[in-house]
Amino acid sequence: MSLKPKTVLIVDDDERRRDSFASALKREFRVLRVGTGEAALTLLTKDAVDLVLLDARLPGISGFELLQIVRENFPLIEVIVTSPDADIDTAVQATKCGAYHYVPNDVPPEQLRGLLRHAGEQQDLNRQVLALSAQVADDGSREFIVGPSRLTRDVIDVVHRVAKLPATVLILGESGTGKELLARLIHRKSENPDAPFIAVNLAAIPRELLESTLFGHEKGAFTGAIRQQLGKFELAAGGTLFLDEIGDLRLDLQAKLLRAIQEDEIERVGGQKPIKTSFRLIAATNVDLEKAVKESKFREDLYYRINVVPIKMPPLRERAEDIPQLAEFFLRRYNTRFRKRIAGITEPTMAMLKKYWWPGNIRELENLIERIVAMNDKEYIGEEDLPLEFHFAQLEPRGQRSDSLFEDATNTFERNFILRALEKCGWNVTATSDYLGVPLSTLKWKMDKLEVRQLARRIRGV
Repeated sequence: MSLKPKTVLIVDDDERRRDSFASALKREFRVLRVGTGEAALTLLTKDAVDLVLLDARLPGISGFELLQIVRENFPLIEVIVTSPDADIDTAVQATKCGAYHYVPNDVPPEQLRGLLRHAGEQQDLNRQVLALSAQVADDGSREFIVGPSRLTRDVIDVVHRVAKLPATVLILGESGTGKELLARLIHRKSENPDAPFIAVNLAAIPRELLESTLFGHEKGAFTGAIRQQLGKFELAAGGTLFLDEIGDLRLDLQAKLLRAIQEDEIERVGGQKPIKTSFRLIAATNVDLEKAVKESKFREDLYYRINVVPIKMPPLRERAEDIPQLAEFFLRRYNTRFRKRIAGITEPTMAMLKKYWWPGNIRELENLIERIVAMNDKEYIGEEDLPLEFHFAQLEPRGQRSDSLFEDATNTFERNFILRALEKCGWNVTATSDYLGVPLSTLKWKMDKLEVRQLARRIRGV
């Protein structure tokens, strides 16, 4: 397990001093060295620099000029200014220009390392603030849409009953059904909606980093742990911790999670004492946890501990009544994002959306609307804008069926096969008959019998 060390750029025209600083820092930091402000600017545009150790008295671009440029163009970089003497005026000027700190050139190595560590921690905090601000700004567009379907209304009823309680919630459902959005809604309806909402996708974190990410670590806990780091449990203190894909959590961490829930305390990696923390846990999974328990892949005690208030998110195909409202919401979102003015979706197109199977659920619907809006400048989204799979969905038997299940299946296969061939041949019927090796009259007869010609005309004007 390792964490990437901070990168320090030493900017000093004295080569011996550059080497001295580098020697003092190289075990704890990645060190870069340049002798002029001009060289520093070139490097800053090419490399990811975290901290700058800057000589105030550079030739050419002065140290304070470079400091001002860094503050304006690289606001997250922390700068420590050095000078040959402990001049109070220089220190004041450095602070006014935005330097993190000022030290004389003969600063002891351990003091310099400590100062850079603190500057790095300040940088991490600034990044967290920016990330949380971006998250708050993004939350407005990550809204749980409450459609008119009975299934959705039942889910919302449960949310209203439990949101203000500290009870643990387990959200179940297929991928793409909006489990995280529901978790955010529960948090917004809670007693303290302004408290942190920390979301963690357990399946997306590398195995070797998962424990440190969740529980944090102490300095020196493992190779590369050059500073203390708070875990997600501590960051969620007083608020909500959302653990997505909890069914993928490995067994040893399941035990630690169980203790955190039961005892309201965690222990950082490398820590010697427990740390008290309090949060509201919402977990989610698309895994059958009961089956996982029987197969010894998930702890039974943890399952019963998180399964306090289960909420089942229905797949989109089971609540087709919600599709128009969801589609219109996504249309407004991507009209704004792409600066388009698509007024709406035609009724026949909406009917096709409602009949589709939606294996990817709401996420698939959103991706479809995003793609269509990005590629179109028409007033309305029409049937011809939908992929072929949506037209195939209309070929399922409607109304009367034949007495033979085999005949129904054969007709469905033939319809799909002919449509694929037409698409491959550019919707040219003559070319398609040659491609399939059947007479043109036979193909036309099949198209009429299977209602392919009418559908093909709607798709591409055949």
